[in-house]
Amino acid sequence: MIFRQLFDPQSSTYSYLLGDERTGVAVLIDPVFEQARRDRALIAELTLKLLFTLETHVHADHVTGASLLKQRLGSRIALSGVSGAAGADLALAHGDRVAFGSRYLEARETPGHTNGCLTYVLDDESMAFTGDALLIRGCGRTDFQQGSARTLYRSVHSQIFTLPPACLLYPGHDYRGLTVTSVDEERRFNPRLGSGIGEADFAGYMNNLGLPHPKQIDVAVPANLQCGQLADAPAQVAEPTWAPLTFTFAGIWEIYPQALEEIAGKVQIVDVREDSEFSGPLGHIQGAVLIPLGELAVRASDLARERPIVAVCRSGARSAQACVILQRMGFSDVANLAGGMLRWRAEGFGIEGGRQ
Repeated sequence: MIFRQLFDPQSSTYSYLLGDERTGVAVLIDPVFEQARRDRALIAELTLKLLFTLETHVHADHVTGASLLKQRLGSRIALSGVSGAAGADLALAHGDRVAFGSRYLEARETPGHTNGCLTYVLDDESMAFTGDALLIRGCGRTDFQQGSARTLYRSVHSQIFTLPPACLLYPGHDYRGLTVTSVDEERRFNPRLGSGIGEADFAGYMNNLGLPHPKQIDVAVPANLQCGQLADAPAQVAEPTWAPLTFTFAGIWEIYPQALEEIAGKVQIVDVREDSEFSGPLGHIQGAVLIPLGELAVRASDLARERPIVAVCRSGARSAQACVILQRMGFSDVANLAGGMLRWRAEGFGIEGGRQ
C-alpha cells in the first residue's frame, strides 16, 4: 500500500494519502484547501487516481480541499451523515466501508469533539486515523460544535482503545511536530484519557480548559458545512494563465519544451548555466539571457517583473533553484523548463550554438 502523511503548517493539520499499488486508486483523508495543489501534484507523480476525499469531521481551523479536488480530479466526497454538512457524495455511518482497490477503510463513529466525528480504521487494523477525537497525548476540545466531554471519553474507549495495542494512530493535528502514536501508548500515557482516568475526571478536565476559539472558525465552519465550497478561491490556489504549467510535489511550476516553444517570444528565458555551458556543446535557446545561478540574486534587477520568466539549465536542477530564488525576490510568474536543455534537444527543438 502507498501511504503518505502530509502537513499544513498554517493550521498544523495532517492529511493522509492511501493508495492501492495494484490498482492505482487512492483516498485522501482531511485535505486542506490551500494544499490542494500540492496534493494534486503528489497524486499525479505517484500515478494515482483519487476516488474519495474523507473528512474526519467538520473542521473549525481550516477549510477542506474536498470540493476543489472534486472539481479538479473528479473525486467524490465522503463524511459523516450526522455532521450536518451539505454537498457530500457519500454520507457515512458507523461500520460503513470505503474501498480503494483491494483495500478499505472502516468508518467508526467517535463523536465528542463534534457530533459528526469519524475514525477511519484500515482493513487489517494496523492503522487508524483519529481526526481530533484522539491526538498524540491529548484529544480535541469539546466546548463547541455539539461537543461533549463524556461522549468523547466513551468514543475513545469503545472505538479506538479497543483496537489492537500495536495499531498505529494518526491524528488530525499535532502542534509539537509529533507524527504517530499507538493504541498501547495512548492507553498507558495519554494524560487525559489513559489508564486509571475515569469519565468524571476527564469531563472535569475538559470543561475547564478555557481555550480561545480557533482563529478561522467563522470562515472554516460555514465553508466546511458546504464541503469546502468557497465563492472566491484564495490567490495561492488560483492556476497560472500565462502558460500551460505543471506543479510538482517539490513546489515548482514546470513548463514542457513544446509549451515553451509556443510562447518563447512572450516570456523571458533565463539560462542559469555557466558561460562555458551556454556556448558549449548543448547550445542554448534562441533569445535566452545568460545569468549564472551564482549571480542571479545580484542581477535579478535586470529582469522585468511584468513578464513571465522561464529558467533553464542543463537538466532542470539548477533552474529549479533559480525559480525558488526568484520567487523569494517577489517574481510571481516563474517556471522551470522540465528536463532542461537535455530534454529540449532530445525533443528536437532549435538551438543556437552547440553541436548540431
